[in-house]
Amino acid sequence: MAPMGIRLSPLGVAVFCLLGVGVLYHLYSGVISNRLAAFRQRKNVELRDLLALSVEAAVLGGKEVKRVQEENGLQEKSKGKTREGANDPLTMGDLESHRKMYNIIRNTFPEITVNSEEHDNVVDKSLLWSRTIPSEMAEKIKDQNEVPAESVTVWIDPLDATQEYTESLLKYVTTMVCVAVDGKPVIGVIHQPFNDFTAWALVGHETNVHARSSYSITPPVVVISRSHSGHVNNYVHKAFGNSTTVVQAGGAGYKVLSLLDLHMGESMAQADLYIHITFIKKWDICAGDALLRALGGHMTTLKGEEIDYRDTPLNKGGLVASVGVDHKAVVEKLPPWDPEKH
Repeated sequence: MAPMGIRLSPLGVAVFCLLGVGVLYHLYSGVISNRLAAFRQRKNVELRDLLALSVEAAVLGGKEVKRVQEENGLQEKSKGKTREGANDPLTMGDLESHRKMYNIIRNTFPEITVNSEEHDNVVDKSLLWSRTIPSEMAEKIKDQNEVPAESVTVWIDPLDATQEYTESLLKYVTTMVCVAVDGKPVIGVIHQPFNDFTAWALVGHETNVHARSSYSITPPVVVISRSHSGHVNNYVHKAFGNSTTVVQAGGAGYKVLSLLDLHMGESMAQADLYIHITFIKKWDICAGDALLRALGGHMTTLKGEEIDYRDTPLNKGGLVASVGVDHKAVVEKLPPWDPEKH
């Protein structure tokens, strides 16, 4: 007897072929999907590129801040009150700067996390980094330093010292960008649009600013916030003595720059320490933290703890910033203080 076989009708052949193609498609698409996912996970970004982009973004935002002020188009309104009861203003300078800074960074590196002080629905896909590395930066930083994109968090302050901006105290105004990798600040940019000066640093590599030749903590000159100086004055004098000089200033970016050697004459205060005893947002302080780290300085909570620049934007531990002094000795002089209770 001849062996029995399976005979398919033309319709059966077609169905069988379609089933085979479907199985192959799903197997193939699964492989491609897994490979794409792995590729996305392995995506790296170059730190020198991020530094150049951060400078370009800060300068671009600064131009908007300056333009809005010169055109008298602030359109000031209030976002409410701060925890300390001070007015929290918002201007078109804040928004226009945010739109430029946020979009140019997001468009250039869409795979990284970007946090900005302001929030806005305006999307401008035309904004892209020029891919230009400034000559000074190219000369100082020649190494390739890649990090995983998923480890990067960028903090943007489109207009630091908004209150002073509305009062035409323009020397305090800055735009800032900070890049943190695994929560540690590695790139800091503080741009002064009304002085046309940009400070930048890549921690462990190079910076275009310098510490002064000498500092003192016996007693120090301490720079503090204009907006809630009463408690800080008492705190500082309790820590370092009644002969301590206290300088009031606006903007966290400006206060960090006051610790450095910038040769700007009377337009820039000079301080030995920067102390803040209430809550403060990370976009206010991350760039300054990176600049100080690049110079061997420190920015910590009042208890001496490092600040983690991931997740929540709120730093609840206050801060003390220094360069050129024994930071641990400074922290040990500080009286106990709980920012959450004040």
